[in-house]
Amino acid sequence: MAGAALSESADIVRPVDTTTTCYRHPDREAPLRCTRCDRPICLDDAVDAPVGFLCPDDARQSARVRRVTAAAQGNVTKVLTGLLVAVYLLQQVGLGDVTVRGLTFGPAVAAGEWWRLVTGGFLHGGLLHIGFNGYLLYQLGMMLEPALGRSRFLAVYAAGLAGGSAGVMLLSWDAPTLGASGAVFGLMGAAMVLLRRRGINPWQTSIGSLVLLNLVITFIIPRVSIGGHLGGLAGGALAAGVIVLTDERGTGATAWLVAGALFAAAFAAGTAGPLLPAIPFLT
Repeated sequence: MAGAALSESADIVRPVDTTTTCYRHPDREAPLRCTRCDRPICLDDAVDAPVGFLCPDDARQSARVRRVTAAAQGNVTKVLTGLLVAVYLLQQVGLGDVTVRGLTFGPAVAAGEWWRLVTGGFLHGGLLHIGFNGYLLYQLGMMLEPALGRSRFLAVYAAGLAGGSAGVMLLSWDAPTLGASGAVFGLMGAAMVLLRRRGINPWQTSIGSLVLLNLVITFIIPRVSIGGHLGGLAGGALAAGVIVLTDERGTGATAWLVAGALFAAAFAAGTAGPLLPAIPFLT
């Protein structure tokens, strides 16, 4: 009889004519088809995907591809983390007095040494300092970079770094400051915005707990840069916000504009002079 013959494939037996029945459950109607392989699937087997509905086999394959792709990405994160380690090693050997010449310091910025607004974000004051910042950078970066793409992720990182430098210039102009946590806070801020974009309350996630914990540390532990942390958090959140609003699938051009504007603001604040008495800070 037509449609009654059976054929065996792998570990399942299904009708040769699978136009109306599920390829995994021959006794069930199949109102849907897999977007990728076009096999008919019942409602219980349909897996919702951005491209439509997938059968369980293709859904598992897609998940494997996403994991492999994510593992292959993260190159910018790895480079940034490596730069932190390399610069820290240079600090330890004292090559060219890297720390003194590179830390963020308002009077030096006012004298024209604008690069300190960038280089200060790659210097650290000790093993625990770089260890904490490097670990958070790597963890957050491996989560955000595959989602944002390399250019947009780097733009968010730059915006966090710039926002942190601007905060330092505003709140601790004549205090030598160094550390990557302004940029790291920027990644936290971006993660919060992206979670909200997906309809998830970020304060009910581990990211929200991380932000809250680090904000408590910012205000409780001495010699932690309030301006650097808050500025970085705001800078990263702002860059992620403009990506969501104007450039969600683009190259991150608007986020780069945000980063550039924040660096300009940091330089302007640096040349303007102190607003508050000096307090020694580490970011």
